[in-house]
Amino acid sequence: MGMFDNLKDAAEGLKDKAAGLVDGHGDKVGEGLDKAGDFVDEKTGGQYGDKIDQGVDTAKDQLDGLDGQDDDISGDQPS
Repeated sequence: MGMFDNLKDAAEGLKDKAAGLVDGHGDKVGEGLDKAGDFVDEKTGGQYGDKIDQGVDTAKDQLDGLDGQDDDISGDQPS
């Protein structure tokens, strides 16, 4: 087994761990992403709000889809 095989195996293990965490705590992950987006939006004076919201939604979609199902993180952002 070569070095790249070891790296690939490690990456798969991390992906599986992340998927498990999102499965068990998707609501908290979504809230954290929303808070991070709100913080960045505030620090930039709302200048990039649309882009920040788009980035938060993309991050949620990517994390939610780690297990092949879109069922862990809600797409709704609290106001």
